[in-house]
This record gives sequence, structure tokens and C-alpha cells, in this order.
Amino acid sequence: MTAKRVLYFGHVQGVGFRYTAHSLARNLPVTGFVRNLPDGSVELVAEGEPEAVADYLDRVERAMQGYIHHREIFDIPVAGYRNFWIRRDWPSEETL
Repeated sequence: MTAKRVLYFGHVQGVGFRYTAHSLARNLPVTGFVRNLPDGSVELVAEGEPEAVADYLDRVERAMQGYIHHREIFDIPVAGYRNFWIRRDWPSEETL
């Protein structure tokens, strides 16, 4: 199992990014979440087998390529999420 945290920058809010990411996750064996951040970026956390996570992130980026200017990818510890959902909370500065 692997877990990735990806921050997407560009015109990524207000364009269906979270809903697209959520929809794509339904068809793949990945768990995690996606949410808007206060600075206008989008955070996506994906867990699963390395191949599934890589495939999922590739699909998200292909679907939203016109809106993403750049991204930052981080390896993070696996948290054991049971599903993939859209988070609607704003993170505190300590969690960023």
C-alpha cells in the first residue's frame, strides 16, 4: 500500500475538480479524499496499491489538465481510509 498527498495549483476551484476526482475514484481501488484549500488550491489524498494510485492520479490529471498549472506530490503514511470522499472542511495551518 502507498499513500500520496497531491496539491494542485491553477484554476482548480469552481471547475468541478472535486467532483471529477470523486467520480474517477469510484471506478478504481483507491481511498482517500479531495478538498478545496483556502489558498485556492486543491488537496487530494489517495491510498491503495501503487499501480492503482498512479493510474488514478494520471486519470485525474488528464481529466483536469486544462485547469492545473502545477502540482506538488508527497509520500505520506497510509491512514487506512475505507472510501473516497469530498471533504468540505478547511484545514488548520498545523495540518498543512
